[in-house]
Amino acid sequence: MRKDVNKQSRKLAVNRRDLLKTGAGVAGLLAAAKLAFPSGAFAQAAGPEVKGARLGYIALTDASPLIIAKEKGLFAKYGLPDMSIEKQASWGATRDNLELGEAGGGITGAHILTPMPYLISSGKVTKNNVKLPMYILARLNTNGQAISVSKNYAGMGVTTDAKTLAAAFKKGKAEGKDLKAAMTFPGGTHDMWIRYWLSASGIDPDKDIATIVVPPPQMVANMKVNAMEAFCVCEPWNLQLIHQKIGFTALMTGELWKDHPEKSLGLRADWVDKNPKAAKAILMATQEAQMWCDKMENKEEMCNIVGGRDWFKVPVKDILDRTQGTIDYGDGNRTAKVGVESPLMMKFWRDHASYPFQSHELWFLIENIRWGYQPADLDTAALVKQVNREDLWREAAKGLGVSDADLPKSTSRGKETFFDGKVFDPADPSAYLKSLAIARV
Repeated sequence: MRKDVNKQSRKLAVNRRDLLKTGAGVAGLLAAAKLAFPSGAFAQAAGPEVKGARLGYIALTDASPLIIAKEKGLFAKYGLPDMSIEKQASWGATRDNLELGEAGGGITGAHILTPMPYLISSGKVTKNNVKLPMYILARLNTNGQAISVSKNYAGMGVTTDAKTLAAAFKKGKAEGKDLKAAMTFPGGTHDMWIRYWLSASGIDPDKDIATIVVPPPQMVANMKVNAMEAFCVCEPWNLQLIHQKIGFTALMTGELWKDHPEKSLGLRADWVDKNPKAAKAILMATQEAQMWCDKMENKEEMCNIVGGRDWFKVPVKDILDRTQGTIDYGDGNRTAKVGVESPLMMKFWRDHASYPFQSHELWFLIENIRWGYQPADLDTAALVKQVNREDLWREAAKGLGVSDADLPKSTSRGKETFFDGKVFDPADPSAYLKSLAIARV
């Protein structure tokens, strides 16, 4: 018995010596592997720091990637089984809940209007103007919004060209009418689109008409009681307006600016800094959902999911046509069946729709300066550098196996041309600003 014990002890001693000899080599291999895959298998093996987070959304089609990531189990796939995607009453409520954060019963991030993380980070729309640093991790979509007009102005040929509206508004104002155009949040994307459209036809959005805030789900009801002349929002509300015979679509925003940036995935910076693996997992799940949403064969299922009782609670017919590329403007004259190649169709992934180009966020800042939401002396480069986290987007995309050839080559998409011929050059934004006839600066 003692001989067997001694034999086993000698065997264990030999194994320990072997391990000591090879330990340095193993450690070296591990270190080399970590250098080769700094955010790959080793980081993922450890798992996210938390099991989930609370993200907000508004009932708009461009929230689909977050909803699909939840419904299809993609958040769970990347280690976040407890993700909560929560409906918000308005963009103002989204802002308030971001300020609260999860610790205060609010949210960590959201499907959000792209300028909002900049307005929140700079303290322009927060309580007591306290700055709350935020990051933009991804663009959720390009295109897919519309500007709708009351049926009271039907037959006037209102499209991207709104000059006939200018004359009608002038007449209405002279008669003492209270004229309003609605958007969803001051300084947000819908505000920028309707202001650009109006001013391009000589209508001052602050002087010739009142520009008001109305939450997306309340747009149709307000138009029904003649509380506004026009509004800008995403689906399903423009198509619902047509189905209820209350108004028509003047233009899809892709006609205003081809493949324009729209909503973003915005998160509190403190949460991302504290939970980098969880932030990457959210990004990867969202990116995979965006790829799924962009496939034509998935569009009908996507609309059935997001339109359902758990999410938007709207008829699928109010979402499906435009999601599939069929656009009925509701004016009795224009219908466009354009399909997947349409320059007007909402994109989630293809043509770099998910990538948060810094040049696009610079445009929003310049337009916010134009209308007085940001100061004229704003250090735009510093603010973009603070908020935009395209580096995290690239890291997550590579984690999904997206090849370098399929990643954007630059943080700028270059010069952008608008429907009225104006050109925004990210290298010279001041020239663009000076070219605009109607502005507050």
